[in-house]
Amino acid sequence: MPDRGAWRLLAALTALNVLAYVDRQLVSALAPVLRAELGLTNAQVGILIGVSFIAAFALGLPVVGVLADRVNRPRLVASGLGLWSMGTALAGTASGFGSFAGWRALVGVGEATLPPTAIAMLGDRFPPARLGFATSVFYAGIPIGYALSLAFAATVEPRLGWRACFVLLGVAGLGAVVSVWRLRDTRRVAAGAADGAAAVPESAAQRLRAAFSAQPMLPALMVGAALVAFTSAASQHVVNWLVHDRGYPFARAGFLAAIVLVAGSPGNLAIGAITDRARRHSPSARLYLFVGIGVVALAAAVGTYTLPAGTPLFFASWLVAQAWALGWYGPLVAAIHEMAPERSRGTVIGCALLVVNVLGVATGPWITGLVADRTSLTTGLLVSLGGMATGLLVVLVVGLALRRRR
Repeated sequence: MPDRGAWRLLAALTALNVLAYVDRQLVSALAPVLRAELGLTNAQVGILIGVSFIAAFALGLPVVGVLADRVNRPRLVASGLGLWSMGTALAGTASGFGSFAGWRALVGVGEATLPPTAIAMLGDRFPPARLGFATSVFYAGIPIGYALSLAFAATVEPRLGWRACFVLLGVAGLGAVVSVWRLRDTRRVAAGAADGAAAVPESAAQRLRAAFSAQPMLPALMVGAALVAFTSAASQHVVNWLVHDRGYPFARAGFLAAIVLVAGSPGNLAIGAITDRARRHSPSARLYLFVGIGVVALAAAVGTYTLPAGTPLFFASWLVAQAWALGWYGPLVAAIHEMAPERSRGTVIGCALLVVNVLGVATGPWITGLVADRTSLTTGLLVSLGGMATGLLVVLVVGLALRRRR
């Protein structure tokens, strides 16, 4: 069983993830205002949400994954926190799409230090049967951070303007750097590593080849996760969609989205806990249950984008869809972590997050925005659901393959 130190570590890392997502999601929270004041298109908003941030974020992930296997991990995260907080503050000075995209890239570089490092640290402190829940708690920072970002934008922007939103959040993050730097790094040493009984491959490429050789379905699971991420990332257009396709005022849309995200957070934790219980039977059972929950969420997402806004069924569908969209990370990341060789888990997680962010998170908002500029945001969001449907099918195939290998 995890000790108190493990739970304290989980609380600290989750708080950092909340801060990261407040900063990251501020663009989507302010999308209608940015479109009006900077003259942005839906596609450009999608690029600011996804591509400009993720290009830097994703390229940094494999490097950070390797570093997470070798250096003091809290100090690595503290350095990243300083970078992303600086980028957030400077985004408040942007004069147009180009400068905004540049500061978003700096935020991406800094935030790349957190996920692979945090997952590696949690994997050292939590057993496999509890890791899915632990990672779900960590990734609960997504809905909480997104909700806080929406509420913060809806409160501050009408009073101080959108630029103050970025500057205030950036300054708050810079103030937390010293506290993170002082965290203790408790690294578990793999059996045989201390006495040289087993040599660790020197390069990231060697580590990945060894991992993929031991678990041939690892790349497929990464691709499946990326396809699911495509759809969940596309849903970041929700405030823009409520304002332009459903006629909600900006502040009301922001607060409404925040309430739904907070209400959906228990569902996010439930997905981790339920799939952990299935994992006690077998690794494949976790993936089977994950797919079953995903199918229900897919139907709920269709209802969200097609039902009349404001009806009870609309809100119920939206709640289920959002609980999934920001809660699927934990079980899949836990499954990838478990399949990876112990000595190279930081490298594998870094690679997995690279695939997920490049193929899914970066492209989902952008492609949805492109479709929206030619049709409507409703159509773009419905089209994006194809990524999730395909991803669930891939995860099911991986689960079947794992069962055959037992």
